[in-house]
Order: sequence, then structure tokens, then C-alpha cells
Amino acid sequence: MRPTARSLLAATAVLGTVLTAPSPARAAEVPGAGAYYVQSATTGLNASDSGGAVLQHNPKGNEDHQQWTLRANGSSYVLESADTTGRCLGRSGDQATTVACTSADAAWQVAPAGADQYTLKDPGADRYLTVAAKPSGSNYPAQLVIGSTGSLAAWYLTPVTPATEPMPSQDQRTLDQVTFLTAHNAFANGVDGGFAPPFVNLVPNQTRGINQQLTDGVRGFMLDIHQTSDGAILCHNSCALVSRPVALWVDLQRMVDFLKQHPDQFVTVFLEDYVDPGVLRGELARVNGLSDVLYRPDQTGVRQNGWPKLADLLTAGHRLLIFTDHSRSSDESAGLTRDSFGVMYQRDWTVENYWSMGPGIGSSDWSCYSRWYGADTNIPLTRTETGFRPLFVMNHFRDATITSTATTDNRKLADRAQRFCQPAARKKPNFLAVDRYDLGDPAAAVSALNAPVDVG
Repeated sequence: MRPTARSLLAATAVLGTVLTAPSPARAAEVPGAGAYYVQSATTGLNASDSGGAVLQHNPKGNEDHQQWTLRANGSSYVLESADTTGRCLGRSGDQATTVACTSADAAWQVAPAGADQYTLKDPGADRYLTVAAKPSGSNYPAQLVIGSTGSLAAWYLTPVTPATEPMPSQDQRTLDQVTFLTAHNAFANGVDGGFAPPFVNLVPNQTRGINQQLTDGVRGFMLDIHQTSDGAILCHNSCALVSRPVALWVDLQRMVDFLKQHPDQFVTVFLEDYVDPGVLRGELARVNGLSDVLYRPDQTGVRQNGWPKLADLLTAGHRLLIFTDHSRSSDESAGLTRDSFGVMYQRDWTVENYWSMGPGIGSSDWSCYSRWYGADTNIPLTRTETGFRPLFVMNHFRDATITSTATTDNRKLADRAQRFCQPAARKKPNFLAVDRYDLGDPAAAVSALNAPVDVG
């Protein structure tokens, strides 16, 4: 994947904006003619032309035959493939297929279905474009079908080039409008201590310690914690054979101390969490001053009113947000939930794309789809609730950290964010998570996302 100069220029122009949500009046209208992704409101996946069949595919920007041009066709509409002139999204019996745009089977009645969603109906029958019902214990089928109305028949028509507006001023930006540079496996740096068995230690995800990361502008920290007799320890995969491992409380103390010295800063921690809740609670209790800076969105009406202004959080001193990827249900079974002592369950508050772009060398996969989409769970990147929009964690790294690859990938971060992940989530990323943040200038992408746009 090589971004062109034009695509990078376009990324810079769009990144310093926020996506514009349609007003209630406009959401009831059929979108105007233009290029769209036909995106399932259930799965967040896109309708794609796959050799004539129309399948759900992982969102992949302008690749993989996922873009459709909507235009009026008499009293109905057609959606023409952006890649194959004259072929439109249509019907063949009970299957979604591509057909000649002049065919009656290419026509759709497009009607609002609420919350910026639409239905696509066969004008001649009570039949709709829909995702097939999910078999027990498996994903939703890839093949799109023609069936009855209902939640599976709700679609976003996501613009390929979304409407935007300038970023609000610094004092008016809400937390979900801000983007933070985030270090993947921030603890795996080989500076603060050991993080893995000897061979794995040779390939650190980062090469600077936590204190230096804070100084350099990293504000999101992904940390793996494992349980040992010493408490919650920072290790990759396990703590066996790890020399000089670091305890979680030590790195959290570094962050709290930094925040007390820099009252205008906000930090977020993401825990890949393999410890019992009581152990984690004990670990946090060792951090001096944690309660002074800990942010509790569960206690401040965020789910009802949306995210507060970042400036208001700084004024209130609420400047450290901690997430866990642990299961709430398992904690409830154990009788102690992590949010009872201030650690938020990530799936309640964020969406996150799949963590890997592929191996450490060779081709990359730029598709952007939910990390939490599978047989056991379904949290699409597009998830929203009334009054609340989850924060979007955008992962941008490989299975293994190779210096040359990380440099190249980080240089392409802005382009992937703008052309692939932003339309996939229908929102801009709030956390750009990378390996080797010191290479390829990923901070430039963060700055572009946060920069106001000159509209004069």
C-alpha cells in the first residue's frame, strides 16, 4: 500500500476536521447523489462486489470494490459500482448480486430507518437488502440476501468523502474530538526493565522508557499485565523467564507524577488484563496520588450526555483514564468489578479495530474492522448510542516490530486513518496506536487530526 502525494494531501486537508453528523431533519432525507459505502448497521462491514456476488467484507477504503455511486433513477435509486461501469448493486432471486444498471433488479427504494440509517427495498415487493440471520456460534454470513425488514436490514450510506467542519478551539473540544499518540506495548521497551523471555526481548515494541515517552508526547499507553506472586507485572505473553520485570504500579506512578507536574495534560491507559480484580485493586492502591487524577466517566453522566470538554476535565483534575479489556461478566461472577475501583471496561466505552496489519515484513492489510467482531461478540466500529459516541482506538502495527517496516507504516498513518479507518468507524480515531513511535513521525498524523482548519 503506497499512498500517493495526492492522497496524503487529501488526508492532511481532512484530518484536521471532525465528521459532521447529519441534523435530525437531514437524517430523514435520502442522501444526495455521490459515492458511498453501503455499510451494515449491525456488523459495520461493507457491501462489496465479489465476482458478481455482493458480500460483506471488512472495510478497505477504495480497494476491494466497496464503493458505490448513488443516483436517482426515476422514482427509485441505483447504486453503481465505482469500479465497473454499468454494473449496480441489485438482486437475483433471494441473493444480493451485481446486475446491469438498466435492469429492474437494480432499482431500490431508499427510506430512512432512524439514526442516519436507511433501508433499501425492492420497489416491486416487500423485500429488502439485508444481512442473513446469524447461525448459532458463528459470524454473520458474508453473502448479503434479499429478505424481510428489521434491524439486519438497516444500512449506513457512508460517504466516501464525508462532510466535515473545522475543529473546535482548544477550550471547546470534547474528549471524543481529540486524538492522542498511543504507544502499543509501551512497557516493552527494554529500558525500564525486562518484558519477555530473552529472545523476544530482542524485538521491543518501543525503545524509550515510559518517562521519555511522556516527555515525547505519548498520551496513550497499552500495557499487558500478568499475575505473579508479586502482583500485577508488565510482561508480554507471560512473565516466565523475564529478567527484571516492572510492576504495573511503578509505571502508573510515573504517569501520575508526570500529570502532577503537567496539569494541562491527559493520559489514557489500556490494560491487556490477565489478573484477578482484587490483585489489580491492590496494585492501584500502591500508586500515590492516583485518586487525585483518576477520571471516572461512569460517575459523570457520559453515557447520557456525551464526553465532556477536555478543558473541563483538566480544570477538574480528572486527567487519567484507565481501561481494561477484561470481561465484565467474569468479574461479576467473581463478585468484584473493576469499575468499582475506577478501571473502565473498554468494550463499554470504546470501539477498536483489529490489532494487526500482518507480519513484520511483507505486504500489509489496511482493512479496518472491529477487533470485537466474531462468533462470540459483535461490537462494530460504527457503534453509537443516543447521546454517546464511543472513543475510537485505531491500531496501526504488525505482528512483529521490524524497524524498517515500522518506519514505513508510521509514515502512512495519516493516509490510512483518513481513507480507511475514519469511514469504517464513521468517526475519526481518538487514539493512534503504533509501534516505535519514534520512527516515521506518527506524531505528525496526530497533529493533523487535532489541527484546526483554515476556512478563510
